Amino acid sequence: MRGAARAGLTAVGAGVVVITGLDVARLAEVDPFRRTISEHGLGEHGWIFTLGVILLAAGSVAIGVSLVRGKLAAAWSAGTLALLAWSAGLVVTGWFPKHDWSVGPSLNGSIHRVGSLVAFLSLPLAALIISRPWLRHPEWRAPARIAAWLGLGSLLWVAGIAGAIVLAENSGLAWWQVMPLGLVERGLAATEVAALTALGLWAARRPDATRLDLARTG
Repeated sequence: MRGAARAGLTAVGAGVVVITGLDVARLAEVDPFRRTISEHGLGEHGWIFTLGVILLAAGSVAIGVSLVRGKLAAAWSAGTLALLAWSAGLVVTGWFPKHDWSVGPSLNGSIHRVGSLVAFLSLPLAALIISRPWLRHPEWRAPARIAAWLGLGSLLWVAGIAGAIVLAENSGLAWWQVMPLGLVERGLAATEVAALTALGLWAARRPDATRLDLARTG
């Protein structure tokens, strides 16, 4: 189980390095304050962005498996399903590029938008649901609270974006002009990856449930 958690954390770290590397390498082309991370999915660098996102998704699945095997979350519970939805949303986001507004809307772009919405909403819900039963546990309350607070922080980012959309409707501006969308999205992504990492580190510390059962019966 610890091996799965560590493999998941490694894949997540590799995905973050790939996407952050793209951000740094294309700093002159993609304004991080105004342009979204998904901008990297357009053009010749699209495959690199897709690779980074797939690594994140694969790492998330491995972390989910380790959480279940460590009995921190039940298989097919709301928390694990939300974590699976996050992974699926990431795959969709990486595979289908965003709208290239220089040529107009597209079906791929619409699918990308739905995948992004599913991913960004699912991860914080997963962190909050999985951590909730452990918040008062004498041994595991600290990692549970860290995951919960990061999940809540992610939801606050999402709420901020929703508030900007409402403000834009009342001001006559496009919603992405009301805030520095690229910066806000990067803040949201960083908080969600931190929440995922907190879950992975928690799972890596938790002994395999099989060993726990043997210790109790032995």
